Amino acid sequence: MTAKKLIGKVHLWLGLSSGLIVFVISITGCILAFEQEIKNATEPYRFIQPPANGKLLPPSVLKAKAETALPGKTANGVLYEEYGRSATVGFYNLDPEFYYVVYINPYTAEILKVWDEDDDFFHFILHGHYYLWLPEKIGQPVVASATLVFLTLLISGLVLWWPKNKGAAKQRFSIKWSAAWRRKNYDLHNVMGFYVLVVGLIFAITGLVWGFQWFSKALYRATGGAGSAEYYIPPSDSTATPLVPSTAAAVDKIWLKLRQENPTQQGINLSFPKLASESIYSYVNYRPGTYYTVDYHYFDQRTLKELSADSPYTGNYADANLAKKLRRMNYDIHIGAIWGLPGKILAFCASLICASLPITGFLIWWGRRTKKRPAKRLSAKRNVAVRTMA
Repeated sequence: MTAKKLIGKVHLWLGLSSGLIVFVISITGCILAFEQEIKNATEPYRFIQPPANGKLLPPSVLKAKAETALPGKTANGVLYEEYGRSATVGFYNLDPEFYYVVYINPYTAEILKVWDEDDDFFHFILHGHYYLWLPEKIGQPVVASATLVFLTLLISGLVLWWPKNKGAAKQRFSIKWSAAWRRKNYDLHNVMGFYVLVVGLIFAITGLVWGFQWFSKALYRATGGAGSAEYYIPPSDSTATPLVPSTAAAVDKIWLKLRQENPTQQGINLSFPKLASESIYSYVNYRPGTYYTVDYHYFDQRTLKELSADSPYTGNYADANLAKKLRRMNYDIHIGAIWGLPGKILAFCASLICASLPITGFLIWWGRRTKKRPAKRLSAKRNVAVRTMA
């Protein structure tokens, strides 16, 4: 057996074994491509009309008001979006598990909407994309493994696609629409698979960053990173004397500080520490709709001093090295948001093509199986005819 035939066998059986999972991951990714645009068009509570000379209310006020909408629950953090958008106060917990977001007017503290993840269509789709709607401990490794298989399929598919000569190269870039359905299906699988190759590799690599710790660490180090590639929030000094009477007051001071130091910001996120050892986590965003051009800051909740940490999600984006910038970009690259609306359109189309590849691949395999049967039947009929004539 030649090397190319062996690669073909590997490509076939890996494709058949992972096809359904790859289809689900791809089609859910396709649906999620325009999640924010669809929500902005259908959820008016995301927007507010800022009053003339209006003054933003501090985090402590928004926190207290949002907690009245969810009695018994404590807010985890607040996000001030860009001008003209409502603020959001997040509530989440692992045991018991829940996730709520209170949309609130940052000028008047009027509650606009209480969002529950269990009632959100896109969150349902997201769970399918991440976990196949299975328990996280089961679904996450299954999705990660299928993504690794998909990466292998893309590389092996390129080897199988590669033409032997210039004559064969001509038919590798176009679909022969006038041919029979088997040939059209074959061309769809090969030609569209080639055109989506680069974007598919990006999908797979960025997905594997979340899928496997070993892959995440290896890629981080390969791009020049040192130390941990994961989130790390430095702790507060629980023995220090507080400079302010409460944690909420400390968050208010940090919020004012960040606003004054970053007048061109387009969003500020701050956490509300629940434990004495927790620091105040914050980030300042400069490009709405993305998450990579942000500056991360951590502050001691008692002394209000800024804390340092060695991770990709620390400090200013402009000061980060290549490895840290790529890690911050990972999500926005994965969904195409880093290139704006054209990038999301590209991600949508590429996800749709990726979803089609398991279908066209299965039809190629099925067509070859059924194609052999008529020949056997015809041969049997001829043998019967010969015996009858004899």
